[in-house]
Amino acid sequence: MRRRHDRGSVEIAMPIIALTLFVILGLVLDGGGALNANSRAAYVAQEAARAGAQRIDPGAAITGEAIVVDPDAATAAAQDYLAAHDLEGTTSVSADGKTLFVQVTGTYDTTFASLIGYDTLPVTGEGQATLLHQPGG
Repeated sequence: MRRRHDRGSVEIAMPIIALTLFVILGLVLDGGGALNANSRAAYVAQEAARAGAQRIDPGAAITGEAIVVDPDAATAAAQDYLAAHDLEGTTSVSADGKTLFVQVTGTYDTTFASLIGYDTLPVTGEGQATLLHQPGG
């Protein structure tokens, strides 16, 4: 036998369950998108560092003084690579002139999390490339 006060209780629970599932789905999709954006930022930062590290200082290399990165040319090449991929970042060259560091920052535009006030999530990526030289090689 059914009690009268149970009537309609499923009707109240269904919207709550549906809303909960919608929020969970949204967090999974936006979280996955943010992870993908971070992975892409790290990849682009690494490739920008490689592109920049190929710009050696010809004056020092030709004279045999040292094989080092030309800081201005390396920075320009890395920034060009980032711009081609619609990202912004900073670059720096190590004190010995052999390593280029690139840090990328950006944002990921959320879809579902924007409904609860999170329109964007931060995205970062880092990369570095070290210039290796083998004499006579």
